[in-house]
Amino acid sequence: MKIQCPTELLLGLHVNAESLAEIVKLEAAIALFRKGKISSGMAAKWLDIPRATFLFKAMEQGAELLEDSADDFRRETMLL
Repeated sequence: MKIQCPTELLLGLHVNAESLAEIVKLEAAIALFRKGKISSGMAAKWLDIPRATFLFKAMEQGAELLEDSADDFRRETMLL
């Protein structure tokens, strides 16, 4: 996937294109997890990091692990 961004954005963030891509990917994974669209395991697999690491990063941004709902249970136990 390619995302166009102005050079000024990279300069302002003090990152290169690859680093920005990783930031965007992490933010997207956390957003999809928070909305209940993907499980933490799926997000971790996409990011190629351990599930515990993903959960820690998501919780740092205010994500809740489980809301004790059937939807959360299904999402967290779905097959990868």
